Amino acid sequence: MADLILRSLRRDDLDSVSGIESRIAGHSRKGFLEKRFTAAAESPDGFIACASVREGKLAGYAIARIQEGEFGGQDAAAVLDVVGIDPDVQGKGIGRAVLAELERRMKVRGIGILRTQADWGSPAMIRFFSSAGFRLAPVQILERDTSPLREEVGSARAFPRSPMRGGGEFQETLSRDRVPVRSLKEDDLAAVARIDRKLTARDRSAYYAAKLREMLTESGIRVSLVAEEDGFVVGFVMARVDFGEFGRVDKAAVMDTIGVHPGFSGSGIGHALLSQLFLNLSTLQVETVLTQVSPENIGLQRFLYSCGFHPSQRLALSKAVS
Repeated sequence: MADLILRSLRRDDLDSVSGIESRIAGHSRKGFLEKRFTAAAESPDGFIACASVREGKLAGYAIARIQEGEFGGQDAAAVLDVVGIDPDVQGKGIGRAVLAELERRMKVRGIGILRTQADWGSPAMIRFFSSAGFRLAPVQILERDTSPLREEVGSARAFPRSPMRGGGEFQETLSRDRVPVRSLKEDDLAAVARIDRKLTARDRSAYYAAKLREMLTESGIRVSLVAEEDGFVVGFVMARVDFGEFGRVDKAAVMDTIGVHPGFSGSGIGHALLSQLFLNLSTLQVETVLTQVSPENIGLQRFLYSCGFHPSQRLALSKAVS
């Protein structure tokens, strides 16, 4: 389009983007967008943000986060989670032009995969991504509400009942009561990376450093947790509260990764982490937890299904940028 100018998205575009988002979604996402704009400005190497201008007005935009090691992958990928076109100029090829500019910038940086998500109930977005060359990604999106984690009574260990509670000699406990679980802190990074190395035989310290930075600076609410045994970190779950990624309307949390030291496999560490996570999220009135799992990771799939996760109505999409 001869009258279309493609450029980088700037911080002074925030109000225009927020206005377009409100018209598309029917509600404001300015708080989420402010955090995303700030993060992109502070860490330009971690994002690609494009804008299209038509007749002097912002007409479309796209923001993709650069991630390495996401969901066990080894190569860098761009994850597109903010994209929009002014409703007044939709259907004029502006969305395709913005994506083409995003892909051009990816090639310059040597990034070959573009990922996103679409809701099965949004056929217009699915058609748009399909026409732009996206295909179903080889991962499954799972979700679960934040109701308490069900646990078999027989799996709970008995311990002496407190005199303050009265009653019999023993009481049953939940996994989160048996395993000390606390909020993840910055100085837990080395322990988290060490556990991951034992699980994957790879050093993904840079990935975890980026995820920790994202969770501590962008989510606004810290929900990531670690489990301890004798003062040592033996498990972790990294999650963030999501008030707007991929256009979701309801309050959701994204669980990026969960790991348990192999020496403590089967000891209830994973259940304890999820039990506490669901409790914390429900207290925050977060309704849903989303995660992704690779089809070859049968063990993780089995564990998540046993904890009440089920296939989501969201589709994981990807496109190879050659």
